[in-house]
Amino acid sequence: MSRRGAVDHGPGEPADAIESGHGVTLVLGGARSGKSAFAEGMAREGRGRCVYVATAEPVDAEMAGRIEAHRVRRGEGWRTVEAPIELAEAIRRESVPRACLLVDCLTVWLGNLMHHGHDVDAAREALLESLAAASGPVVLVANEVGLGIVPDNAMARAFRDHAGRLNQAVAGMAGRVYFVAAGLPLSLKGVA
Repeated sequence: MSRRGAVDHGPGEPADAIESGHGVTLVLGGARSGKSAFAEGMAREGRGRCVYVATAEPVDAEMAGRIEAHRVRRGEGWRTVEAPIELAEAIRRESVPRACLLVDCLTVWLGNLMHHGHDVDAAREALLESLAAASGPVVLVANEVGLGIVPDNAMARAFRDHAGRLNQAVAGMAGRVYFVAAGLPLSLKGVA
């Protein structure tokens, strides 16, 4: 990976999927694993335009700082679409051939849904339908939250369980899935 997050790929690897204009890619990892930079590098590799579909809301100074750091790292050339709740609709509206959508991140979107009392299962199904209908490549970023201890309260356990089901559903229909740890991507599906 270069210092700007660009990814070195060989023939038949993710850049080809981005350039061909098709496919869903899921990039999983823990907090500060490098998953967003890896996903941004994949999206940037394509020849079309890049659309950043942001799910975070600046609810406090710390989150506003994270959002700004992501914006600065991406640099120029990205169009940003805010979709803290209506993610499926944003994908349907923004997906066009020769444009790569980067959704960052599914886990924040899930937290928004739960916080505002939305039907998580219905939203997940709508998301899967929008991804299946996408006419251009979509790269989605998500946290893998189920690797640690079992949470001590019902809401945190429900969040963990919903996140696990969401990640499994998206991974099941994605052509490519990566797990990023310590800035290093590991291919789980679609690329040997």
